[in-house]
Amino acid sequence: MRFRMLVSSVVAAFAAMTAVTTVGTPAEAATTHTWERLAQCESGGRWHINTGNGYYGGLQISRSTWAGYGGKKFAPLPSRATKKEQIKVAERIKHGQGWGAWPSCSSKLGLR
Repeated sequence: MRFRMLVSSVVAAFAAMTAVTTVGTPAEAATTHTWERLAQCESGGRWHINTGNGYYGGLQISRSTWAGYGGKKFAPLPSRATKKEQIKVAERIKHGQGWGAWPSCSSKLGLR
């Protein structure tokens, strides 16, 4: 009986901490200016670029990452989506993977 009460208390405490963490820290969206700076580094700021290297659009997103983060809702490839749509998907990528999804340029720009 004591063990069950202890487990219940631990589970309740963990649930409370998780709720505070997820509700108390909203995801911070990057500014359009930040995405523009990143695109300048990744693609020379060319939002509709397709160089045939397996990465597309201003933020050089792969086909699989684009699809995995809901980009196909907008266009088959990032290079065919608008800047605004690419940024919307990029925010999802950043939320899931962090700035490390763009390792070289995010490091160069000091994005953390």
